[in-house]
Amino acid sequence: MSAVPLGRGATSREGSADPRPLTPDPHPLVLGTRGSPLALWQARHVAGRLEAAWPGLGVRLEVIRTTGDKIQDVPLAKLGGKALFVKEIEEALLDGRVDLAVHSMKDVPTDLPAGLHILAIGEREDPRDVLISRTGTRFGDLPRGARVGTSSLRRQAQLLHHRPDLEIVGLRGNLDTRLRKLHSEGLDAIVLAAAGVRRLGLFDRVTEVLPPELSLPAIGQGALGIEVRAPGAGGRGPGIGRVVEVLDHADTHAAVEAERAFLRRLEGGCQVPFAAHAEVERGRICLRGLVALPDGTRLVRGERQGEARDGHAIGTALAEELLGRGAREILQRILPGTQS
Repeated sequence: MSAVPLGRGATSREGSADPRPLTPDPHPLVLGTRGSPLALWQARHVAGRLEAAWPGLGVRLEVIRTTGDKIQDVPLAKLGGKALFVKEIEEALLDGRVDLAVHSMKDVPTDLPAGLHILAIGEREDPRDVLISRTGTRFGDLPRGARVGTSSLRRQAQLLHHRPDLEIVGLRGNLDTRLRKLHSEGLDAIVLAAAGVRRLGLFDRVTEVLPPELSLPAIGQGALGIEVRAPGAGGRGPGIGRVVEVLDHADTHAAVEAERAFLRRLEGGCQVPFAAHAEVERGRICLRGLVALPDGTRLVRGERQGEARDGHAIGTALAEELLGRGAREILQRILPGTQS
């Protein structure tokens, strides 16, 4: 692990700080993060918001190299999934080496280690996927047999569902690496999350923003979560909760919780193409979800609406509905012996 210098960021839009003063603490909060350019941007962004919300607060970044960062030549589904991007950071939280961690919520498993919880989820960035093509060609106009790079079974299944003629090429690495591979590996296009492209100031490279009807986003895509030790788990006192919770964006939190409830009920892991995206407006939530075969030949999708406060139940109910409409058979085909 190594420390990274930090500059102040923008004032939080999610909420204002509690007017009660913080107990003076000469030691800065230590924020655990991965070391990729995007992860560092996200960590600095959150640290800057905390410092702006709490004048006098210091935050120091601690870079932690995760298993997912170390192994770049094996598909995530074979490695054990995106949990490999948070495992070592959560270990550092549990043993007190860091006080909080920032994660892309799409990387966070639905079941957290005992003693940890997601205290705040910040306002969501654009949750959609984007296509970046070598020649500026849009998805529908890509030549027959075009080579499209993606690391995601979710994207693969949906792209092949609409264009079974495409050749999907596995694509690992950070965002800059994937952009280089667009040319170095002779790909016609790559598909990435819009949020990361926007955050790194590379949106001018985007050929097309893919609508959810074509590529429904991943659970939690575009949202940043702040993970801390649960009360009573040791480390900094309960004051850290008061510090962090000002960054929580209630509508985003409700949406992501509904999406994660959908995923939790399906219990399919990283080997199954899942997607879910929720939107909250005026206290109402609309959740869309899907389950597919990796080759895109079968895809089951659905939608549920209701009160935002019932998001967890809505996510579970949508999963149950899709299981009854064919998702159970998809899961059993991909994961023989599953009992969902």
